[in-house]
Amino acid sequence: MTASLPRRRISRELTRIANAPVETVLAEIGDAAAAGRPRVGVTGPPGAGKSTLINNLASHRIGETLSKTMAILAIDPSSPVSGGSILGDRIRMDRIADLPGLFIRSLSSRGARNGLCDNIVDLLVALERHAFDEIVLETVGTGQSEVEVAELVDTTVLIVPPDAGDSVQTMKSGILEVADIVAITKADMPGAARMATDIGTILRVRDDWMPPVVETKGDGSGVARLSAEIDRHRAWLAQAKPQAFSNERRRRYHLRALIARQAEEALSGDRQLAEGSLADAYERLTRKLGVG
Repeated sequence: MTASLPRRRISRELTRIANAPVETVLAEIGDAAAAGRPRVGVTGPPGAGKSTLINNLASHRIGETLSKTMAILAIDPSSPVSGGSILGDRIRMDRIADLPGLFIRSLSSRGARNGLCDNIVDLLVALERHAFDEIVLETVGTGQSEVEVAELVDTTVLIVPPDAGDSVQTMKSGILEVADIVAITKADMPGAARMATDIGTILRVRDDWMPPVVETKGDGSGVARLSAEIDRHRAWLAQAKPQAFSNERRRRYHLRALIARQAEEALSGDRQLAEGSLADAYERLTRKLGVG
């Protein structure tokens, strides 16, 4: 059995990093391991059953022997007015919160529009230092265009409810193009089998990988197959696309995120930077950032 995780220590560490300026973050997190830890992204529209599915998936993957460890970062939308967030995912995951090998942290999206949050890479790197067997990232899932999660994880699982209807058509040019696995939730509801068939006709082979469509239910049915498909996809990556585990892609994303936050810190700390013509303001900002 896995020894109990130092949840309070990890939680305090994440809070410190989440609220720190960029320079402090760089000193705190150091570098990610070259290979990193296995990451699974779970995304889909609101109300699709992401939290229920993750509940069941975590229980299954940690296993009856409780010999594995898993960290879950669940992002909730933040208020555009106050910036606050309900952080309801932690509440919805209370059923599994006491598993010895599990760490759960809800995060505010902090106004980000990509289903993630602006400091998510910092927090993922911090978690990797604790050598979890797996890290699961649940996005806000506010639409069908939030595809950036695929930049940060090994396997992207798209959740689609039976009543998704016409929204599936908009997914064709968005999240469906990057999904590695599609999970139809609430498969005991009318229309689930039809939705699975419709999704299956839309999906296309990518790099010799055909995304499977898995039907799941709230009682946990289908989760064992979903878990097996996650393992199968990771094994395929290791054999067919070992470069997918390279740090380069995530490093580029991380650098862009850090620079964007540093620019925001500069603009928030000195409102005069934005005065005058756009060209002059841009020159002042780049000088402030040391890139001009």
